[in-house]
Amino acid sequence: MTTTQAVPGTAGSGTRTVPRGKGPGKYTFLPWLLMGVGAFSHVIQGEAGNPWIGGAALLAFNSLYIFVVFTAFDPRHGDRRTPLYGLAGLTAVTFAVALGYGGSWMLFFPLLSLASGAVRQLHGKRLGLWLILLSGTAGVLTGWDQGDASESLGIGYGTFVSGMVTAAVLNLFDTVRQLEETRQELARTAVERERLRFSRDLHDLLGHTLSVVVVKAEAVRRLGRRDLDAALAQAADIEAVGRQALTEIREAVSGYREGSLSTELERARSVLEAAAVEVVVRRSGPPLAPQTEALLGWVVRESVTNTVRHSGAARCEIEVRATGDRVRLTVTDDGHGPAAPGAVGSPSRTTGGTGGTGLKGLAERLGAAGGTLDGGPDGRRGFRVVAELPAEPDQDAGQPPGTATAAATAGTERTTR
Repeated sequence: MTTTQAVPGTAGSGTRTVPRGKGPGKYTFLPWLLMGVGAFSHVIQGEAGNPWIGGAALLAFNSLYIFVVFTAFDPRHGDRRTPLYGLAGLTAVTFAVALGYGGSWMLFFPLLSLASGAVRQLHGKRLGLWLILLSGTAGVLTGWDQGDASESLGIGYGTFVSGMVTAAVLNLFDTVRQLEETRQELARTAVERERLRFSRDLHDLLGHTLSVVVVKAEAVRRLGRRDLDAALAQAADIEAVGRQALTEIREAVSGYREGSLSTELERARSVLEAAAVEVVVRRSGPPLAPQTEALLGWVVRESVTNTVRHSGAARCEIEVRATGDRVRLTVTDDGHGPAAPGAVGSPSRTTGGTGGTGLKGLAERLGAAGGTLDGGPDGRRGFRVVAELPAEPDQDAGQPPGTATAAATAGTERTTR
């Protein structure tokens, strides 16, 4: 048997269905009632004593068997005690016909065992003890009735195996279903995480790029009347920034974007200078791993964007220092500091629980990579963002042997104003 399983698709595309194994159901247990054909034949042919009582017992057994199986697979009764009550009645009828008629009526013990294995409330140690007691009793009654040890052993063994195999198969399919549900939940979680990552990337990309375009457009407007060449240079920068933004967005959509810290530092210097902010950039230490550079590049981008948009600063210092197995990035400006609570712009310059999506999202990223991100006032005036990450120097990224070691020993110090 198969059924269909909903698989989440993209937004607006709905869901698609794929076949999934359903496992045994309530109708799977009905054909086993044919084991009672012998008893039914005895009743019809009058070979059983008191055929009316035998017929009523046969009807009661079949009815209770169907009731137990159907309620055991019914979600409305599967977690209740209803199947257990039906099983108690089925047990009473089974023992009554076995003691009253014997012979082929002993085959109702394996059927009782099958119904017992279908009742999930009985699974576990209780089922094992019940089947041992039931199979032992069935074997003893069969041997007492027919005087045949092999027949007694066969009924006892069949009774025990019927219940155990049924319970094992149902437990197996329950486990498979739970694993399938877990897989679907993990898939949904992965999709949600990817959407969150993508939204953060777009926020960081577009927020920074649009801020740069606005700042340089203001510079063009200021310089247009008195210095045409400088205004044209700023306009060329706007074009370059737009083209670069298009490239970065395509790379972000493809999931292959890797930020370069050096590139971000150069962009930060260009943006801050265009905004008439004096900038000092210092970097020292060995080369960093690509993942570390990408994360620090995001921090530089977001911090500089906040400085340009919210701080009103005249000076901004960016320092990258790698020592040992850690690297520390500090971005400090001398602006008016974080806005007062509730003021416009304050969310963009905080990382707390009420912070904006920029630094708060970056703090989550750095935390996942084993780092930290803190932001707050720099003394009486200004704002400071401090990020720390594992350095993990990448010594084999296209460099000749020994280059990274020499860089780590000598270090580099660069100051740009």
